[in-house]
Order: sequence, then C-alpha cells, then structure tokens
Amino acid sequence: MNGPDPKTTFPLGHYDRLCFLKNIIQSPNIIVGDYTYYDDFEDVKNFEKNVKYHFEFTGDKLYIGKFCMIASGATFIMNGANHLTKAITSYPFSIFGNGWDHAMEGKSYPYKGDTRIGNDVWIGHKATIMPGINIGDGAIIGSHSVVTKDVPPYTIVGGNPAKIIKKRFSEEKIEQLLEMKWWEWDIEKITKNVQFLTGDNLDKIV
Repeated sequence: MNGPDPKTTFPLGHYDRLCFLKNIIQSPNIIVGDYTYYDDFEDVKNFEKNVKYHFEFTGDKLYIGKFCMIASGATFIMNGANHLTKAITSYPFSIFGNGWDHAMEGKSYPYKGDTRIGNDVWIGHKATIMPGINIGDGAIIGSHSVVTKDVPPYTIVGGNPAKIIKKRFSEEKIEQLLEMKWWEWDIEKITKNVQFLTGDNLDKIV
C-alpha cells in the first residue's frame, strides 16, 4: 500500500472528527493540498465557519499546502474584517446606507492580500491567523497564538502577538529541506521514506 487515499474524507476509519480537509471544503476561495488534515472536537464542518469575514466580493483566498496539521478551533481572519485605521474613525458607516452610503467614496478598506500556509505546517489549538499572512513550509504555530506577521520556514512561533521561539533546525538544514520539498515527491517515494521522514537524518533518505 502507498498510504491512505487523499480523496478519503475520514482517513481514520470510524472516527469522523478528523478529515482530509480538501474533501469537505465548499468555498472556491479556500484551496487545500492533499493529505492536509483538520481535527475538530465537535464537527469538521466548523473549519469553514472558522474562516471569518471571507466575503466573495473581497476576493481574497486562503491557500493551505500539503501535509498540514490543523487543530480544533484554528481561526483564519480574512480581509473582510478590515476597517479604516488612518481615518478619524474606523466605524463602517457605508454598510448601513440610509444617507451613509457615500461615506467610502474615493476610499477603500485596507487589503492585505491572500493568506498562504505552506506545506507541512502544524497549526495548534485555537491559533488565529490574521489577514494576508504567509506561513513558511515546516513552521509550527503554538496553541492560542495570534499570528500578525509572516512566519519563516521551519520556525516555531507562539504568543499574542506570535513571536519566534526558535528555529527547528540549523539554517543549513532548513535550506536542504526547502530544496528537498519532500511533499512534492510521488506517494510511492514518500511511503518508502516515512520511517526516515519521522527521524532527523537526511542522509538516510532514499
């Protein structure tokens, strides 16, 4: 066998609180790679509920790579949540109409672009990712963290706002891992190397 079928919604048999995420996503603006899983204490359908302020008219996308691990309660704040910050008030008058319709003429709300989560990223319980954030391959986001800045590859962050705790490996090893891109291998090669991928010796990779 060459691993579980990525088209399987619930890869753990009779357990329906962990899913391969791409198989339950309804929004065309959420793009998820193979084998990325989401684990929820109640219902895996909570994932899209936790992608907040994701309005079609805003047009931003949430990209999540392959082989990511996303814990229950992880929340993604999208650009629809943004208010004016350099104006006298951040109050959104225009959405209420009734004479306030013109409040945003010639202006626009802050837009920070798409949110991008790399491959092999672990996002902890109730972590929050703010709009337009880029999280590098192999990063780890601690539980209850609020990520307000981009996270470099293979870096562990935590806290509110999230700060770098440490790099997972030396810079040299990180460069090797980013060049190797194991998540792009065919599944046969990944299966052949799973015992080595769960170790720390790159020389054993075949």
